[in-house]
Amino acid sequence: MRKVLSLILLALLPIVASADAVEIDGIYYNLIVKAKQAEVTSNPNKYSGSVNIPASVTYEGKEYGVTSIGNGAFNGCSSLTSVTIPNSVTSIGSSAFSKCSGLTFITIGNSVTSIGTWAFSNCSGLTSVTIPNSVTSIGTWAFSNCSGLTSINIPNSVTSIGESAFGGCSGLTSVTIPNSVTSIGNHAFESCHGLTSVTIPNSVTSIGDYAFSGCSGLTSVTIGNSVTSIGNRAFYECSGLTSVIIPESVTSIGGSAFYGCSGLTSVIIPESVRSIGQSAFYNCYNLTSVTIPNSVTSIGYDAFTSCIGLTSVTIGNSVTSIGDYAFSRCSGLTSITIPNSVTSIGSYAFKYCSSLTSVTIGSSVTSIGSNAFANCPELADVYCYSEDVPCIDDIYGYYTTNLFDGSYIEYATLHVPASSIEQYKATEPWSGFGKIVPIDGDIPDPPKPETCATPTISYKNGELAFSCETEGVQFISTIADNDIKTYYSDKIDLGVTYTITVYATKAGYENSEVATATLCWIDVEPQTEGITDEDAVTEVKAVPVLIQTQGGNITIQGAAEGTPIAVYDISGKQYGSTISEKDRATISTSLQPGTIAIVKIGEKSVKIAMRE
Repeated sequence: MRKVLSLILLALLPIVASADAVEIDGIYYNLIVKAKQAEVTSNPNKYSGSVNIPASVTYEGKEYGVTSIGNGAFNGCSSLTSVTIPNSVTSIGSSAFSKCSGLTFITIGNSVTSIGTWAFSNCSGLTSVTIPNSVTSIGTWAFSNCSGLTSINIPNSVTSIGESAFGGCSGLTSVTIPNSVTSIGNHAFESCHGLTSVTIPNSVTSIGDYAFSGCSGLTSVTIGNSVTSIGNRAFYECSGLTSVIIPESVTSIGGSAFYGCSGLTSVIIPESVRSIGQSAFYNCYNLTSVTIPNSVTSIGYDAFTSCIGLTSVTIGNSVTSIGDYAFSRCSGLTSITIPNSVTSIGSYAFKYCSSLTSVTIGSSVTSIGSNAFANCPELADVYCYSEDVPCIDDIYGYYTTNLFDGSYIEYATLHVPASSIEQYKATEPWSGFGKIVPIDGDIPDPPKPETCATPTISYKNGELAFSCETEGVQFISTIADNDIKTYYSDKIDLGVTYTITVYATKAGYENSEVATATLCWIDVEPQTEGITDEDAVTEVKAVPVLIQTQGGNITIQGAAEGTPIAVYDISGKQYGSTISEKDRATISTSLQPGTIAIVKIGEKSVKIAMRE
């Protein structure tokens, strides 16, 4: 029995040594004997003042490398003011510094790969943090409620921003999200009231639910062109947001995504979007016009409720259903055309559209919800192209005749197919119209919106600029070099780049055609006159040259006067030549669109594609 007991005690010794915290120079550690590692753990009397964690410690003659900050190690140490974490540490545990309200400064060593859940949450005194390039993941709630934090620079090593990672950082005014990040978690920046602008890079594919919810100071958002989904309430109550461009990659706009964005005056929904979620633009009362593209199949419940500034809505001909309350209380809306693709109109869909004078209902509508057009007192004409009288569905089961309650249809005119007049006259509430008259032909196509003019591209004084004859447009440009970038402005500072594409966009307008140019730098012979030292170094000046094509014409801007310019196809056949005059030259060729041409400017050869 004694022998067995001794064996049990020996087996337990390493575990006891690992679990018991030891105090070394005021810092407590869990020692992992076999690995010769130490983990910083909690102090029974709480840490205070400045703490400088060493890279290694010695205990009973043995050296241990300090490799981690344990879960809750400094949790609630409100008198802690600063911490230095050495390069030996690779992980910061959950709640490691949570509720350290007095912590104002922290240095994180450049070997840390993960920052745990709640690691720095509620550190209200923390004003800045440098996250090293070694970090690959930022845990959920990691910096949540750090109300004193004003800026954060997330390194290129981070691939995802965890749920609520910076939620409640009300003092945060700027954040840099690198191209390495592919997803922004739910609530990631929720209630960051001080945040004024955000650029979401092209690497990001999804924006989580509530990601920027309550960021009331946010005025500008750039959404990268790889984002496919905008989460539920992603920009909820971002009342300072005045415009947003949704890229062509987005297929779904989540429920309440832009709910309460009262400053939003324009929004462009691209052809890629297939669904608009419930309450997506609810209470965006400064929104003046919306075009719902042909790709969208359903308009969700409450999607545009209380958009009182909305005067124009164009519904694409792929929409099959309009949800309950979808456009209710849009008091500025004067007319609406519901295309033939729509089969159902939800209850209260256009209720309280007090300025609505004309409604056109497509031929495929079979059911209309109760109160869909109630309290539209200015309603004068309803055009219903359905040969079979649509049934009225009451979601509450009370009434079947209240479709037009409060809309004074006894003074309005109902226009229906001639063959169906008697059916409408015999069916409530349609029979209540003052006049019921025949219509001929199909539902007219809605007027096609005007197209933005194609932008022009210029380069002068080190600045690439775009302009457009259509006023008030936004420019969407792509600069292709080693790193594809998308910009949302009319002026861009460049170092080196090659291919530029840009189009103009504006709410209520079709996007312009894409303008394309090639920008290159041509070396100019260095000035050597008067230089005798054979070891002297001279600077070679590079001159920017912008090349644009249209049809068979090639325009070269920026080449010095007198520079010879020639155009060849890829087989070497020459198609034209000229001499640059006043920094500009044009060569007319017979090259067809899509052909690859070689433009030789002095000694520099540039390959370009001919455009329409």
